[in-house]
Amino acid sequence: MPRVIANTQSCPASLAETVEVLAEGFDPNDDASTLEAAAALERLARNSSFLGDLLVAQLQERHRDAFEDSAYGPQAIVLSPLRGGCFLRANVWPSEDESCFRASGARSFVYGIPHDHNFDFLTAGYFGPGYRSDYYEIDYEAIAGFGGEEVPLRFVERSALHEGRLMHYRAHVDVHAQLPPVSTSVSLNLMRVDAGQDWFDQYGFDLERSTVASILNPSASETFLRCAVALGDAEALDLAEGFGRTHPSARMRLASFEARAGLLESDEDRDRLWREAERAGSLMLAEEARLRRAALQP
Repeated sequence: MPRVIANTQSCPASLAETVEVLAEGFDPNDDASTLEAAAALERLARNSSFLGDLLVAQLQERHRDAFEDSAYGPQAIVLSPLRGGCFLRANVWPSEDESCFRASGARSFVYGIPHDHNFDFLTAGYFGPGYRSDYYEIDYEAIAGFGGEEVPLRFVERSALHEGRLMHYRAHVDVHAQLPPVSTSVSLNLMRVDAGQDWFDQYGFDLERSTVASILNPSASETFLRCAVALGDAEALDLAEGFGRTHPSARMRLASFEARAGLLESDEDRDRLWREAERAGSLMLAEEARLRRAALQP
């Protein structure tokens, strides 16, 4: 489960002070750096008024904001720009009794979707009893990433991110299935952003079957490739063929085969293409291709 970090701070800090202290971000592979960042986040969490003051000011000035400049959403509030590879964010977690939950459903707030993360982040309970989580751990390196792949999910515990609790969620290690808090809660996060992290898959899991259920972070490059191929450009098709053979990301290789399969008119041609994918040297791609070929059978 995420590493629980002991509380060490008693004095609050302002948002501006926290942003300044965290100008260098934090290195999750450096324990001293992680603990220093966690201490800064704890001091901000001890400032019980900063977020309410910020929201009131935002509401008062809202009519003057350009839509594209707003970093506020219905659940996530970005509190700082990206500096030192990190940024601060607040997340609002509604309970089941609230109208937004009833209107939008649990999945809109990622409740009931067991998942890992492809990034490290620190989190602190800021307000309320906190969302609850069933925590698991995985061996990321042993996961190929195809749909239905069996994954040993090691259950650790169920606990809540209550006020003052500090945790370090470790990329590609910690999995949690979040449950709504008993009343409205808010968490503060220090998010780590690493170059290239989007090429590492973030998984959704099926707890009952202990399998990979979905990929939660499809990349923009996959969408661009599919669009380019669908538009019929010969250069895009050549690029897709090359990606299918040699791209270092298995997910991009799969996208190249899916894009090309969409151009084919017969099941026989699609089957031939997916046979090629099965022999392309990637376990994930081979298993996904096998599923595609099975779906073509009458």
